[in-house]
Amino acid sequence: MIQPTETGSITVTYDPATGEYAMMLTRVTDNWVPSDRLTMAFLGARPFQISTDRHVLSDNDTRLTVTDTGFGNVLDGLQFNDVAQVRSGDQTMTIHLAGAAAAVAAFRNCPAPQLS
Repeated sequence: MIQPTETGSITVTYDPATGEYAMMLTRVTDNWVPSDRLTMAFLGARPFQISTDRHVLSDNDTRLTVTDTGFGNVLDGLQFNDVAQVRSGDQTMTIHLAGAAAAVAAFRNCPAPQLS
């Protein structure tokens, strides 16, 4: 699932082999600056805020990635709100979520292949 913005994109994936979700926040016009905390504020019908210190930067600092085995709160935020504001240090990336609800619903309904 990908939600593009003018300055970047948010991509959420699930790896059934590891049971981990990943959220990649990619900047197009700027690099991420290292910080101790990543915060996402969801604004809209079901507003809330989450934060983590478990994020890593890509080698060229254009992508910030968070992985975890549970992403229900992130998926809820993306599906049921209008805007996500990502803050890392002094940087903010605003993601407008128009059209994201259908993509998140499809992502949630996609069965993970069974592993032998």
